[in-house]
Amino acid sequence: MTTLHSPAETTKPGRHIAARRITDWLDPKNVIIAVSLLTGLAQDSPLTGLAWALEAIVFAAVIPVAYIKYGIKKGQWADRHIGQRQRRLLLIPVIMASVGAGIGGMLWLGAPRPMLALVLAMLATLAVLLPITAFWKISVHTSVAAGVLAILSTAYGPLVWLAAPVVAVIAWSRVELRAHTLAQTIAGAVTGAVVAGLVFAAVSG
Repeated sequence: MTTLHSPAETTKPGRHIAARRITDWLDPKNVIIAVSLLTGLAQDSPLTGLAWALEAIVFAAVIPVAYIKYGIKKGQWADRHIGQRQRRLLLIPVIMASVGAGIGGMLWLGAPRPMLALVLAMLATLAVLLPITAFWKISVHTSVAAGVLAILSTAYGPLVWLAAPVVAVIAWSRVELRAHTLAQTIAGAVTGAVVAGLVFAAVSG
């Protein structure tokens, strides 16, 4: 006997899979790796810039991801996206400490201003997201993605903003997965773009 399904029922699984892949592929860690490498390549000496990019990646992506994986093993959170808002209040300060250590190393070793500006923009964004997260689950995914566009627009020019639909796609994926409301994704994007953009422009200039 053949069972008929409505269009919504048949397309929803596909939409969910697409949303999950977007959420995983364009998560903050991957976006941070990309912006670090692109900012490094924009330096006068791309090879030296890439070396600094690797330093930024270690403290802003590798160490935080290692801590997240450790937390999953210990049962602190269920997955790498840390769906529970209260758990994010435990994670964000750890990431801030790691990024802060990276900034200390850059200051000590004399990193180029744009590379220092990059990690300072990351730290500033986290500092703003933390108190908001205390009462509202603002989207980190869209905050990081929009912040990256703001940073890259300073390094490469305003045409970078043509990639803004990518942020919208990420927002859709988070809403589709019921990880955030539309308002939380929009607020995340605006916060990331404004904070990261202003800090990066101020320090790198």
